[in-house]
Amino acid sequence: MRKRMSTVSTALEREAESIFTRLGYTVTPHEGEIRAQRKWRVVQVTPMEEPEDPPASGELRCFVTFEESVNRLERRLNRENPDYEWAIIGIRDDDEYVVSRCLS
Repeated sequence: MRKRMSTVSTALEREAESIFTRLGYTVTPHEGEIRAQRKWRVVQVTPMEEPEDPPASGELRCFVTFEESVNRLERRLNRENPDYEWAIIGIRDDDEYVVSRCLS
């Protein structure tokens, strides 16, 4: 299991920026989130260590967390049923990642 430190959110932000940059998005930090844009698509990326209250609005959202938090976050999002499309990226210990749900 990953060691938790005060730099966790910064590490998740860096991972999120790196993933979306490799996917060809232009990334811009914006108020604790990341705005990722490619062509017409803009995705609001929210790094979070543990499941929190999901944002109330948006169109396309991606949450970046550690792999061990993916199931809890997915259950929370399904329970909250927000009015936007969402995906979850789970960062693994080997610096790879898994996608829980893809945006259509």
